[in-house]
Amino acid sequence: MLKELYIRNLAVIRESVIPLEKRLNIFTGETGAGKSILINGINAVLGQRCSKDIVRTGCDKAIITALFTELSPEVCNKLDELGIDHENNEITVTREINADGGSVARINSRTASASLLKEIGGMMINIHGQHDNQILLDSERHMEILDDFSGDNSLLDAYRVTFRELQSTARRLGELKKQEQSRIERIRHLSEIVKDVGALDLEAGEDDELEKEYAAANNSQRIISAINSAVQAIKGDDGANDIIAAAEGEISSLTDDSAEVSALYDRLSAVEIELSDIASELEKIADKAELDGQRVEYLRERLGAINKVKRKYMADSAELVKMYDDACDELTRLQDSDSEIKLLADKREELLRKVTEQAKALYDYREQTAERFVSRVTEELEFLNMAGVVLAVRHEKGKLTVSGMDTVEFLISANKGEEPKPISKIASGGELSRVMLALKSVIADRDSIDTMIFDEIDTGVSGKAAQKIGIKLKEIGKVRQVICVTHLSQIAVMADNHLMIEKNLVDGRTETSVTQLDFSGRTAEIARIMGGDNPGELVIKAAVDELRKAAEL
Repeated sequence: MLKELYIRNLAVIRESVIPLEKRLNIFTGETGAGKSILINGINAVLGQRCSKDIVRTGCDKAIITALFTELSPEVCNKLDELGIDHENNEITVTREINADGGSVARINSRTASASLLKEIGGMMINIHGQHDNQILLDSERHMEILDDFSGDNSLLDAYRVTFRELQSTARRLGELKKQEQSRIERIRHLSEIVKDVGALDLEAGEDDELEKEYAAANNSQRIISAINSAVQAIKGDDGANDIIAAAEGEISSLTDDSAEVSALYDRLSAVEIELSDIASELEKIADKAELDGQRVEYLRERLGAINKVKRKYMADSAELVKMYDDACDELTRLQDSDSEIKLLADKREELLRKVTEQAKALYDYREQTAERFVSRVTEELEFLNMAGVVLAVRHEKGKLTVSGMDTVEFLISANKGEEPKPISKIASGGELSRVMLALKSVIADRDSIDTMIFDEIDTGVSGKAAQKIGIKLKEIGKVRQVICVTHLSQIAVMADNHLMIEKNLVDGRTETSVTQLDFSGRTAEIARIMGGDNPGELVIKAAVDELRKAAEL
C-alpha cells in the first residue's frame, strides 16, 4: 500500500508530507486548492509523462517520493526479477522533474526508467479518474472488463498463444507464396547451371591441364611432319641417297685409275651410309612422337565444350566447379521451401481448427461469466441508488481476433420499461460514475493491486446516491487501500483517514498544504462542505451527526 507521499516544489505545494492509511483515505478542499496536484504527484511516481511546467516557479526541480509498504507477492517477485531490494516488503519510489526539462526516477535510490516505474506502479496502484469513464463508452473495452471480472484468463491466454502462432504461420506462408515466382525463376536458372556444368563432370584446373596436353600434341604433329619431310628428302625418289648413289655410279669406274677419285668415292659411300643412319634415327624419333589420333580429337572436343560453358558463365574451371556446388546447395534449399509451403499450409489448417475450438470454449466461458457479471453489477448498482436499473451484455460471435471470436457490449436501461441500450448512448455522467464504481467493486477482490485511487468519482451525483457511493468506497476499503478526492460530504464522512488540501498565502506566495484531520478538524471541514465557509451551529451539529453515523457503519 501507499504509506506516505512526500512532495516538494510541485506547482503550489512547497513541501508536504502526506500520511496515508490502509483503508479509506479521503481528500477534500475548496475548488482550486490543489487536489489535482496530488493526483499529478502520484502519477509522476507511477511513471506518467510530466511537464516541466509543474515545477514550482523559481525552483530547480520538483521532487515526489512515495513509500510503499506491505508489498504483494507479485510485486516482490517482480522486484526480485529486476534485482531491486525490498527489505521489510518496502520500497521508495522517487521522481525528480527538472525545471529545464527532463526527469530522473529512482527505486530505492537506484536509477530507473519511467517505463519501469509504470510497470511496477501499475502492479501497486490503480487510478480511476473521470477519463476512465470513457472506457464504458468504448464498447471495444467491454470485453476486457468482462475478462477482468472472470478472474481466470487461462482460456484467453491459451487461445492467444495459439492465435499468435496461427498469425506467425500464416505470415510466413504468405511470404513464401509471394516469393514463389522468383523462386521458380531462380530454380530454373540454377537448374541450367547444374545441367551445363554437371554435364562436363569438371574438376578445378582441368582445363589448364588439357590446354597443356593439347599444345604438346600440336607440337608433336609439327615435329613428325618435319621429320617425315626430312626422311623423304633423304630416302625418297630423287632424294639425297638416290643422288649420291648416282654420283657413286658415275665415278666408280674411275677409282682404279685415280687414288684421289677413289678417296672421294669412299667419302660418297660414307655419306650415303651416314644419311641412311640419319634417316633411320629420324624415323625412330617420329615413331616415338606419333600421336593417338582419337586422343587429339577428344582433347579438341573436350576443350571446346569446356570453353563454351566458360564463355557462357564468364568463369574459369575452378569458378564453374564452385558455381555448380553452390547451385546444388541452393536448389536443395529452394526445393525444401516447396515442401515447407506444404508443411506450413497443413500447420495453418491444424492451428485454425485448434484456435476455432479454443475460441468457442472461450465464448461459452464468457457467456457464463456474463450471467454472473450482470447479477453482481446489478446488485451493486441497486445499492448505489440505481434501483430498477437493467444491465445486459450483448454477446455475439464474429470473426477471429486476438481476443477471441466474440464481441461484447454493455447495455443499460436506467428507467423501468425501457429496453436496454448501449451505455454510450443513454448513460449520464453520474450514472457512468456509479457503473464504474460498481465494476471496480466487483473486480476489487479479483486482482492483487493493493491501492485504488478515485478522482472525482462523485461527478454528477448527490444526495442519497452520493451516500451510497461513500458506503461502497468504505466497503472496498476493507479489502483494498482506497484514496479518494471528493467534493461531497456524504463521501467525506466515510473516511478512515481524512486529509484536507488547503491553499494559503505565505510571504506573498500561494502555497498548498495537506493536513491530516482529527475529529474536530473533520467536523469543521464537513460543515464547510455542507454549509459554506461560515457554517452555523445547526450545520456543525449535522456534521457531527453524519460523522458519528458513518463511524457506526
